[in-house]
Amino acid sequence: MVTPEEAKAMALSFEGTDEKPHFHRTAFTVNKKIFATLLVSDATLNLMFDPQTQFIFCPPGSDIIFPVPNRWGLKGATTISLKKANKKLVMSALKEAYNLRKTK
Repeated sequence: MVTPEEAKAMALSFEGTDEKPHFHRTAFTVNKKIFATLLVSDATLNLMFDPQTQFIFCPPGSDIIFPVPNRWGLKGATTISLKKANKKLVMSALKEAYNLRKTK
């Protein structure tokens, strides 16, 4: 399990990361591009992957890390249930999302 506070600290640990409100979530940005959003009330983290990265991170039928169930999910947006995830997975996924947005 990863608490929302731990996930926030992980996201902010990357160089040049900013935090800002994004609707009812907290967004984490690099180069003014969102790489992750956090919803404290249900302890979920959404990551802005591309479809290829999403395929690598999301095993079929997983209830820990899975595509967002809408058009954003088809574009690579991915949800992690922090209540079920371990720190290694969350940090690895955040790092990948950060790197994808940092280079674009």
